Amino acid sequence: QAQLVESGGGLVQPGGSLRLSCAASGFTFSSTAMRWYRQAPGKEREYVAHINSAGSARMYGRSVKGRFIISRDNAKNTVYLEMNSLIPEDTAVYYCYAVGSWGQGTQVTVSS
Repeated sequence: QAQLVESGGGLVQPGGSLRLSCAASGFTFSSTAMRWYRQAPGKEREYVAHINSAGSARMYGRSVKGRFIISRDNAKNTVYLEMNSLIPEDTAVYYCYAVGSWGQGTQVTVSS
């Protein structure tokens, strides 16, 4: 059974940076594309980014393109989301997704 565990969230000031991690187990990570989503209070869950199994192809949602970077380490079964130039609108719970499974999420709050 797939298990995804996010970490790295927290409170950050506007303009700051955070790096989220998602540790995966229960499936063949190195053969699986990985995605990040986020959900702000009162809003629909929003696609953020995804990366192919080899890490050679990445795509981003319009609202984060140019500020966020998705990466992965197949030796560590971990996918990352580096978030830069954070704005208050980035405040949300961030979720990792793969093979039909979701992690529990990690809260990111951007506020002065």
